[in-house]
Amino acid sequence: MVDQNEAYTFQKRGVFYFSKRVPSDLKDLYKVKRLTYSLKTKCPKLAKTQVRDAIHKLALYWNKVRMDNELPCSQFLVSSTNNQSNDLSIKFTEAAHLYLGSKGKHKGVTFYNSVQRVTRYIISSIGDKNLASYTRANANSFRDYLLKRKLAGSSITRILAIVKAIFNFTKNEYGLNLKNHFSGLQYDRFARVGSREPIPIDDIRAIQKRCIEIDDELRWLVALISDTGMRLAEATGLLVEDIKLESEVPFVSVQSHPWRQLKTMGSKRDIPLVGKALWSANRIKAMSESKFAFPRYNTSTFTSTNTASASLNKWLRSEGVGQHTMHSFRHSLRDRLRHVACPSEITDQIGGWSNKTVGQSYGNGYRLCDLNIWMQRLVWNLSKG
Repeated sequence: MVDQNEAYTFQKRGVFYFSKRVPSDLKDLYKVKRLTYSLKTKCPKLAKTQVRDAIHKLALYWNKVRMDNELPCSQFLVSSTNNQSNDLSIKFTEAAHLYLGSKGKHKGVTFYNSVQRVTRYIISSIGDKNLASYTRANANSFRDYLLKRKLAGSSITRILAIVKAIFNFTKNEYGLNLKNHFSGLQYDRFARVGSREPIPIDDIRAIQKRCIEIDDELRWLVALISDTGMRLAEATGLLVEDIKLESEVPFVSVQSHPWRQLKTMGSKRDIPLVGKALWSANRIKAMSESKFAFPRYNTSTFTSTNTASASLNKWLRSEGVGQHTMHSFRHSLRDRLRHVACPSEITDQIGGWSNKTVGQSYGNGYRLCDLNIWMQRLVWNLSKG
């Protein structure tokens, strides 16, 4: 079956553009005969989503204009622009597409997957209805559905936050008079929520030793994260050229790429390479035949973080680190920097954690050489004993 959305796109120097002819009965609304603009992406998946949402928004608007024109005595209305209908019918799936099209432009695949997962939950539990048709009873039924799935309280909180965000976005976008019945639902937010413990120092030493012994692409990834505290997605989506060994202070540049976006604005940073992370960086530079530091997990449009997570977490368990995961290295880094009395503002900059005060966002932050002092202390402390 041919995807009709492709008929509304074309590429120019690799960038996707949207193009759709203005209907003849609505030509007076526009200064042009064809609506054409850049989607500002080279990713086919993102372009497809934006095109679908653009077509849907245009269809809603054009239908509304046509209905207003057919309204008897519409010429006597004070202003047709002030008569926005609160009866505009938008189903949850349609609202979710609109939300993705607007809010998902600079988000990673995790954002898309989360919204799509929530949409499936809504359809399975209470059905795909017009937003105005959902009741408090529906919202309670949705909550009970999530509880029956034995989801952790934190997971339910994230799911409901997405549902509320979709409602609020659509309400504001179209000026609808909607009551969000999914707010204020009662449940145990701490049910089945376990704490993520940092990996003990002895286990980090043992894991790093095994990485050097095995010396392959997967172990380079583990070693790199173990002494930088990078998020798994950040490390997995690196380019070889993001690793700067020729600098006076060797470092890795964590930046956004088309195949892997960063979690927050503060996640863009440079991290000094020390310890086993420096060993890993040297191995990647010497052995890699691809532009990607970890080519098995990357394409030009997508970083398969989930696949990397499953493989590496399984290996960690086989090495006897219990229930710890790759993300536990990030918790460990925070503790290891505490143990060498590293100032919290420097720790936040190294780890890409959000600023706690407005003042922290002023200036360009600490120099690489300043960060390197504390990272060297961190490795020295690990080597003791």
